[in-house]
Amino acid sequence: MAIETVDLYIQISERFDLFADVHGIHRMDDVTGQLTDSFMAAPGHDRRDNITLVPKDGTRRQRRSALASLFTHARALGMTQAVPLLDSPPIPRPPRSTGAELTDEEIETLQFHSERGMPATRHAALLALLLSGLTSAETAQTTDTDLDLAQAGVTTGGSTRTMPRTCPLSPWAVHVLGLRSSYLGEHRPAQHRLVTDSSTRYAAQASVGAGFNEIARRSGLATTVRKVEPRDITRYIARQMLLETGQISEVARRLGLSSLDNAADLAGLAWKTGETPR
Repeated sequence: MAIETVDLYIQISERFDLFADVHGIHRMDDVTGQLTDSFMAAPGHDRRDNITLVPKDGTRRQRRSALASLFTHARALGMTQAVPLLDSPPIPRPPRSTGAELTDEEIETLQFHSERGMPATRHAALLALLLSGLTSAETAQTTDTDLDLAQAGVTTGGSTRTMPRTCPLSPWAVHVLGLRSSYLGEHRPAQHRLVTDSSTRYAAQASVGAGFNEIARRSGLATTVRKVEPRDITRYIARQMLLETGQISEVARRLGLSSLDNAADLAGLAWKTGETPR
């Protein structure tokens, strides 16, 4: 389980504790399926702190998964015998997205719109780190000390699913990251991370996603009928690396992946019998 997921599950479990307390439930053995269903469907706040009366399916799945984990571990520790989710049906997932298939021209459009307000705004630096091959989790943790602008590289400690590595930076990335680093050093010396100051890893990664969504909307690439997300940048880098080198191993190395299957999937390469190329 990723540390970001652990943080999220802890937050959800603490909220459930408060929710149960409001409903007069103080023991885990007294938790019913009706209470957990009500919690999963309860109003909440989005990342901009706006009230959402009807939570999205993704939010409900997160809540259900966190509660399932909470009660599974509680039963294993002998804290309760309650199985409140036993009769709760799983929340269906939408079909897996194959990505937005970003083009070179669309990447240039994202770069252009990300520069608005820089270096006071974080968008250009955020996009530069994603385009270097870092994931959103790695981007969220990157500090100015991870940059080697003279050698055009950025070092990451990796994440739960990626390995530590050094990724090359394009001339554009060197330029915008240099401006961002200098700005933070002068105006926000206490902020060491380049694109977010969120307190938890989950919140920091979510902040990167929200920042990228703003860039995608400003550029006109993200619409009501087309979703563009940070992983689409990863897919773009994977395709570019495969085109340049012809080696899936180089794609995996750049992205910090231990699985060639995952690298091939991101690059859209069908290298197994029966697969359809994307």
